[in-house]
Amino acid sequence: MKHIPSIHNSGSQPQKLAALRQAHQDRNNAPDVLTRLTRRLSTTLSLEQHLAILTEELGAIVPFETLHYRHRIGKQDFVYATGMGGPHRCEYRLSLEGVNYGTLVLHRRQRFSDQELEGVEMILGAAICPIRNACQYIAIEQASLTDSLTGIPNKRAMDDALQRASLLSERHGEPYSLVLCDLDHFKAVNDTHGHVVGDHLLQIAAAELEKAVRTSDSVYRFGGEEFAVLLPHTAERDAKDVAERIREAIAGIRVDAGEKELRVTTSCGVATFLHKESAQEWLARADEALYRAKHQGRNCTRVFATIS
Repeated sequence: MKHIPSIHNSGSQPQKLAALRQAHQDRNNAPDVLTRLTRRLSTTLSLEQHLAILTEELGAIVPFETLHYRHRIGKQDFVYATGMGGPHRCEYRLSLEGVNYGTLVLHRRQRFSDQELEGVEMILGAAICPIRNACQYIAIEQASLTDSLTGIPNKRAMDDALQRASLLSERHGEPYSLVLCDLDHFKAVNDTHGHVVGDHLLQIAAAELEKAVRTSDSVYRFGGEEFAVLLPHTAERDAKDVAERIREAIAGIRVDAGEKELRVTTSCGVATFLHKESAQEWLARADEALYRAKHQGRNCTRVFATIS
């Protein structure tokens, strides 16, 4: 057994404690913009809040009319803008250790002086590490809500979206509908052609689903071969039309499986949100409609009928 020597207790060290206390007070009361900026940025991982803080601190040193920031994180564009235009601009590509973390542009009516540009660069130099951390945090959040095979949102993301949609529908009285889709006889595809072909088919199906719906609609991978589509501002009849369009798009898939061409169909279940029901009750009704489609011949759409 390795012997670990005990730490000698020399008692309190008043001078060092006093110096620490003074350093803490100096840090909190520091009048310079860089110390204040880095301290404020360290309080949050929100990229939007970081940019709001940067806008405030930078504007106090170098006046400008517009700040515009853009960065693509994963599959999403993040845009932050404040103010109104101006003919003169300075643009900065924010990077650290060779990795890009967005582009920031300042506009104003007067030309920026060399001293002002130098000041902007110093402030951005102090802000780049917190901005990187905020971008990485967003990327991690996205990864936790994304299906790794198909690249579309996963069940966790769907659960969050259904909860939000339920609240919005209750608050504003707008119809929201949910379509569940299940690829027919998918187990036979894996058993006959292998999981590589099965995975490829799932990727194609996800892409076809996204092409078959509006940009305002959201597609999720709900389970193994199950997908969900959330339709905002869509009543029952229109939701059924969307489900039929999805079914036709999936039926049009062709995959080269060697000796013969592989085709697939899908069954769809539709449910429109009902007043005062929970997100889970809404999902259960859509699942019941899907169950009916699967057990009434497959390659069809069934709607959970409601009594008004």
